[in-house]
Amino acid sequence: MFRRVLNLLKYLGGSMNLSEGNIHGKYCVISMDLAFQTQRRLQALGMTLDTEIEILHKKHNGTLAINLRGTRFALGKDISEHIEVLPCQKK
Repeated sequence: MFRRVLNLLKYLGGSMNLSEGNIHGKYCVISMDLAFQTQRRLQALGMTLDTEIEILHKKHNGTLAINLRGTRFALGKDISEHIEVLPCQKK
């Protein structure tokens, strides 16, 4: 069921890659299409489904600085392109 909803959102254009996000934008993780070890490492650092991420800085080469659960991380373009997100609704 969850997978069907994700596919529908992608089809309707509601989701995007994290690398496409805007600076100071807040996004919720909906899927990660990464190598097993990379995905497990990000999950161990706290990046799980429905986690809120804020983009703090973007470099021209595609590297992102993000705020994840109060901690600042840097992600390369090769990783951020494979993290599917939706803009978070204000709570």
